Amino acid sequence: MTEEKKTVFDELFHLDVTDRVEKKKAGKTELSYLSWSWAWAEVKRRYEDVYYTIQKFENNLPYVYDENTGYMVFTSVTISGITHEMWLPVMDGANKAMKSTAYTYSTKYNGEKTVEPASMFDINKTIMRCLVKNLAMFGLGLYIYSGEDLPEEEPVKQASNVQ
Repeated sequence: MTEEKKTVFDELFHLDVTDRVEKKKAGKTELSYLSWSWAWAEVKRRYEDVYYTIQKFENNLPYVYDENTGYMVFTSVTISGITHEMWLPVMDGANKAMKSTAYTYSTKYNGEKTVEPASMFDINKTIMRCLVKNLAMFGLGLYIYSGEDLPEEEPVKQASNVQ
């Protein structure tokens, strides 16, 4: 009896990444995320033909900017001939859109808060977070974006502990 070949999505979706999920507090919210370097390494170990592209725009810049809505970055990932595109706004630690100048907003309990202007460091971090989000479209850690702690089914393989 031959084993049915798994799709890229099945392989990555059923990979248990819980040991690699990092937590970050943002106000009263705790956010879960995967390190971009670890996520890329896990996919690259399984699919040698994977590659990603950072979308570039005017003047070869890796973002678009709108003074009303802020900065946005875009990536695409291709695995085994399948390409998914993804986008992500540049946000501060409170998940507020960053713009070219500081601005303030009011909160219900903490009064007025300031969002600092975005720097190239913020844009770079967002590009790499966008890459991880892009890899999730192929299944890697997708359940994290659903607010789940574990994949839907028993994982087929444990993620490697190699850093």
